[in-house]
Amino acid sequence: MTTTGTLYGVGLGPGDPELITLKAARIIGEADVVAYHAGVSKRSYARSIAAELIPPGVIEEELRYPVTTGTTAHPGGYAGALADFYEDSARRLSTHLAAGRSVALLAEGDPLFYGSYMYMHDRLADRFDTQVISGVPAFAAATAAVASPLVRQTDVLTVLPGTLPEAELARRLADTDGAIIMKLGRTFPAVRRALAAAGRLDHAMYIERAGHPEQRHLPVADVDESSVPYLSLIVVNGDSLNGQRSREPARERHTESSPKVANPAAELVIVGLGPGPDRWMTPEVTDILSRVDHVVGYAPYVARVPQREGLRRHASGNTVELDRARLALDFASRGERVAVVSGGDAGVFGMAAAVFEAAEDERYASVPIRVLPGVSAVQAVAALAGAPIGADFAVMNLSDRLKPWRAIDARLRAIADADLVLALYNPASRARPDQIADARKILLEHRPADTVVVVGRDVGRAEESLIVTSLGDLDTDSIDMKCLVIVGSSTTRATERGRVWTPRWVK
Repeated sequence: MTTTGTLYGVGLGPGDPELITLKAARIIGEADVVAYHAGVSKRSYARSIAAELIPPGVIEEELRYPVTTGTTAHPGGYAGALADFYEDSARRLSTHLAAGRSVALLAEGDPLFYGSYMYMHDRLADRFDTQVISGVPAFAAATAAVASPLVRQTDVLTVLPGTLPEAELARRLADTDGAIIMKLGRTFPAVRRALAAAGRLDHAMYIERAGHPEQRHLPVADVDESSVPYLSLIVVNGDSLNGQRSREPARERHTESSPKVANPAAELVIVGLGPGPDRWMTPEVTDILSRVDHVVGYAPYVARVPQREGLRRHASGNTVELDRARLALDFASRGERVAVVSGGDAGVFGMAAAVFEAAEDERYASVPIRVLPGVSAVQAVAALAGAPIGADFAVMNLSDRLKPWRAIDARLRAIADADLVLALYNPASRARPDQIADARKILLEHRPADTVVVVGRDVGRAEESLIVTSLGDLDTDSIDMKCLVIVGSSTTRATERGRVWTPRWVK
């Protein structure tokens, strides 16, 4: 009986053969087959690192990529060409494994860190024994090359591919302490612009061929962008912040010889970003966000604000509204321009009320506050459905975090008795999955089962969906925090084409 061989994913480190681990060296020396990837017209970098360890006469499998850019004549495009290549490579290796031969597949750095090995692992691990031999990742060698601490204590490190969209890259660079940017080459100009927008360019170091005899490093600002190889990366250490991204306003120190000079309070602006797509953000909001010093808000909403040089971002969780309102008021009271952001409209279950609540503290009496409107979620869902809120309607937040369920129960009954169209925000969550079902039962006590109901999910985004159903048939188990539910009045109608509208008149 033939025993199948083992596939080894062997990490070689970034380039210096002396950084290959003892275990990796042993596996290479004992393998029946040594496999490695190579570029379209290049020698295999992985093989060159391990060349002195490959035994004479061993079977070698060169897996040469058919394409290295997005241009190809393959009918499936770039993705199709690579998919076929990986399938063919897996077939070649599986032939050796099925014959009982051990295969050492060489990988630069670590096999499971942006490595080609993982595509073979995906295709072969369910049929053959596999073992991964970890290697020194390239960024570790790069950090050693610049001899500067990457992160300290509670600093957050983010590893980013340079292929991210420029705006997304800038945002993530602004939101982290230390960062590693990989996959450069043709992406370098956009990466450099993103670093500048995030205010991190002056402290970013470029490292080329880390751990290789031809290694070099220099400030990113000094790099000739026309000659950046793929085997390069950027290190942005946590120390580079130097207080630029404060998590709370600095406490000023005053002495008798240096009396405090008060800055006039700046206007605090509360803005609604709309339900999702950037095209639904108003020009007024866009203009304000382009001029403020600070943006404060719930992390997913702060993430939607484009990063630019000089902008400081302050993201927090979903249940600390008063804390972030006070943070924003502190900034404004010191004369710094600040915007508090909300999804949808800030005045509809958003941050506007929280800011005004915090502003009742006399410390903030001098801070002027302005609210800019945004497209609300109920408007977005209603527009997609047709005109379900074309007549009198009510809006409720079904969450009982800030009000008891007995108040929700009483308001649901009152709205049902008044025969108003009802829009329900936050209809369900993991912590309260049954409240939408309870609300449905209450409404069915006052409304017929054929009452029209609209369920909008992620409206305005790529995953949007809209369901038109009835109160009797409403599947409450399918509803979560991404949904907004509109329950019609007795006059709300659904057309044969699934459009929903409510007459303006009442008999």
